[in-house]
Parts: sequence; structure tokens; C-alpha cells
Amino acid sequence: MGCIMDVIECMYKRRSIRKYSDKHLEDEILLTLIKAATAAPTACNSKPWEYIIVTDKEIKSEIKKKLYFAQYDAPAMIVVCGNMKLAMSGPVRDYWIQDCSAAIENILLAATSMGLGSLCIGLHPVESSARPLYKILDLPNEVIPLGVVYLGYPAEEKEPRTQFDEKHVYWQKYESRKHRARKKNSKYL
Repeated sequence: MGCIMDVIECMYKRRSIRKYSDKHLEDEILLTLIKAATAAPTACNSKPWEYIIVTDKEIKSEIKKKLYFAQYDAPAMIVVCGNMKLAMSGPVRDYWIQDCSAAIENILLAATSMGLGSLCIGLHPVESSARPLYKILDLPNEVIPLGVVYLGYPAEEKEPRTQFDEKHVYWQKYESRKHRARKKNSKYL
């Protein structure tokens, strides 16, 4: 059971880090994170994911200027995209979102296990958030950026935690509401 506990401990330790040291991330580390991403499950083995590693200061600065929620300084970014030419077709086309989301989670957990800090900025399905990246990163129309993962050595430390709340857990069947739902971020809707 020791290995399982190490993974769970890593999950609890994974936190959104917004402050990074200036220490450079080696290419090998970034490629290890991509390899971890590609270990994620993918519907029918479609592998619709594509990754853009950004370490160039000017490109990072452009992205930071254009993305409202991306105002952080990290040594590296990985933009996780879904390529619609690789995605499944028909009613299951949008499974690329689950595939790329699982890949992002693998990056976040792998980064934590390596002593790195990380932060995921969601883009899709908010078209106005993703639009600037098409020009900055020369993305073709069939490639959709799902999110940007900021990576670096953390300059802040956060306590491990879980956000478990048994009000969100049901056994066997869904029950009448145990808690009141509320709209979050309604100012952005």
C-alpha cells in the first residue's frame, strides 16, 4: 500500500502556486512532464492532445498581457491543446476535453511529485480567452487550446489539503439536496 499512499499524498500536496523563483526549468524536466501527460487515459486511444512548451520570455509576456487570468511569472508554460483532426468524430467528438483535462491533471501531479509548483489556467470553452493564443502561438483553426499550465520552482508554500465535503457524496443513488447550490463567479456569466 506504500505506493498508493504516496500518490494520494501527492494529490493532497498539489496546490495552485502563483509565485515562482527565477530558477530555469531544464528541457528534460519539461519533456518528463509531457510524457506524464501522455500517460493519461484517452477515449478509444484517439490521443487528440498536443502540447506547446513556452519558455521564451517575450512569448510568455505576450500571453500574460492577453490572458486576464494569467498574470503570473513562471519560468515555463505548457499550453495543452486538442487537435480536432485527431479527435473522434460525431457525438463523441468532445471527448477530447476529458482526454486533455486528464493530461493536464497528470502534468500537475507529476510537477508536484518533482518538487515543482504549477497552476492551470482554463481557456476552453471561453472563446475570447483562447483567441489571442491563435496569433501568439501560430495555432491552426483545428487546434483548440484547453488550458495553460504554469510551471516552475515554487516561491511560496501551501499546506497539503483535500476539499472533501461529504455533502457532495451520495451512496447508491442521488438524494434530495443536502446543501444549497449557489452560482459562483456570476459576474463573469
